[in-house]
Amino acid sequence: MTAPARRGPLQWTVALPLVGLVLLAVTWPKSEQPVLLALVAVVLVGAVLAAVHHAEVVAHRVGEPFGSLVLAVAVTVIEVGLIVMLTLDGGEGAATYARDTVFAALMISLNGIIGLSLLIGALRHRIVAFNASGSGAALSTVVALAAICLVLPGFTVSEAGLEYTGSQLAFAAVASLVLYGAFVFTQTVQHRDFFLPVQSDPQGRITGVLDVEDEDDDGHADPPTDREALFSLGLLLASLVAVVGLAKILSPTIESTVSSLGLPYAVVGVVIALLVLAPESIAAALNAARDRVQVSLNLGFGSSMASIGLTIPTIAVASIWLDGPLVLGLEPMQIVLLAITVAVATLTVVPGRAKPIQGVVHLAILATFLFFSLVP
Repeated sequence: MTAPARRGPLQWTVALPLVGLVLLAVTWPKSEQPVLLALVAVVLVGAVLAAVHHAEVVAHRVGEPFGSLVLAVAVTVIEVGLIVMLTLDGGEGAATYARDTVFAALMISLNGIIGLSLLIGALRHRIVAFNASGSGAALSTVVALAAICLVLPGFTVSEAGLEYTGSQLAFAAVASLVLYGAFVFTQTVQHRDFFLPVQSDPQGRITGVLDVEDEDDDGHADPPTDREALFSLGLLLASLVAVVGLAKILSPTIESTVSSLGLPYAVVGVVIALLVLAPESIAAALNAARDRVQVSLNLGFGSSMASIGLTIPTIAVASIWLDGPLVLGLEPMQIVLLAITVAVATLTVVPGRAKPIQGVVHLAILATFLFFSLVP
């Protein structure tokens, strides 16, 4: 198969960041016209997808171990930007936006991305195989991050409610960065082979490791040139500015819509997480269809890990300048959903292979989370 031709300069990933900047200049600092707000929402979604695309181009060029960090950092900037913009506008749910968004990202990653990937892969290939050692290490890191950042704040006694004290928050932020950094080193340097796609027999038993970095199946990797990588880096920065700025303009509308519909403020966090994780979800599904479920699991666990391990430390620093409390502790129902997710994910990962039922179970948990977010 021949390599795909280079796409021209008029592609949507080039146009949307520029359109986003123009729209931001026209509508800043706020707009109340429904047509403009609808356009802002559409361009915002497009700018998020464009940002992820250009982050992947840059990552492909710089290679490992730095390349794997580019997408995570870009997604974290988007997530943190949306959280901070909503928090600055205040409102009844401002104190819990960070918690609700991170928890929603965790549930969508562990149940939505992984569940959809397992279901698609197993339906197409009957049984899918993956490396339990790599996925198990990823899952254990996610569980530790979730416990430190989202569960323990509800059980400490130094601060009332579901909050950390300043010193406790600083410790959680440092611990999160250490855990995330240790996992990235393990995945990209020390035990990279644990996270590569595997070959398996019809019963799902692993027969070998497939070291594949060629995304277009032409038999060899085609990294972009230095010029293309620099071009994508510029468009990545433009996309991030557009996303954060447009989110600021759209945030009052999001809050008022949620309030007018009588929905809980936690729904705002769900909307943010769905928006941010859309590209990873698509990529995971495509890899699963190509019998590369290990890549899909890497995306699912990696997304949840970055959502906690990078977002919480950044929000902890931002809280120095943000007014009001920072509520990180989960509510009882959220803790139950997290516990069920961890138990099911553990049973999924340990065998190193999965059938369609595992995907259905994860998706059922996601549906439960989404339903009770709307009807708590």
